[in-house]
Order: sequence, then C-alpha cells, then structure tokens
Amino acid sequence: MFAVIKTGGKQYTVKEGDVFNVEKIDAEAGKNYTFDEVLLVSDNDKPTVGSPFVKGASVEVEVVSHGKADRVFIFKKKSRKDYRKRQGHRQQFTKVKVTKIVG
Repeated sequence: MFAVIKTGGKQYTVKEGDVFNVEKIDAEAGKNYTFDEVLLVSDNDKPTVGSPFVKGASVEVEVVSHGKADRVFIFKKKSRKDYRKRQGHRQQFTKVKVTKIVG
C-alpha cells in the first residue's frame, strides 16, 4: 500500500515505514502529525485517485526531528559594472516516519 501526499508545495510517494524529509511543519519531535491532502491511495491493484484529494484518506506520521539542509550559495555578478553579491541559505526541514496510511 502506498499513497501520494502533498505538503510544502511538493508531492511525495510514501509507504508505511518510510522516513523522509518535508518542509518544516509545526509539530514537536516525537509527536504524531496527520497529512490530510492525499492525492492518491493504492491498495495492491486498486488505485483511488482524488479530484484533487481523496475523501476520508490521510497519512499519519511521527515527527522524528527537525534540522537544516546543507548551505546553498547564491552568487550574482554583472560584468564590467563592479557588481558582485553573495548570499547563502539553509532550508529548514522536518524528518518524519510514516506510521499509518488510512483510506
């Protein structure tokens, strides 16, 4: 059984027991969280596709930890204009583990 969920502007294909990173969500580590925006649920041979979401379907996860991704550098330059700009960014994420797919 697997599902496709939408969170943080991205879509993820998940199965029970999967551990993956999502955009930061407001939940404490060790607590449970539920994703209600489920786009597809598949039981072996029976996929159920929502329009846009599957009614009554949800994915329950356990929040494992919070963290920051590796630094990404942004460098802008205009030739012959003596313009250089360097910025950095570290995106925050939440590591979650899928415990149950309902639907």
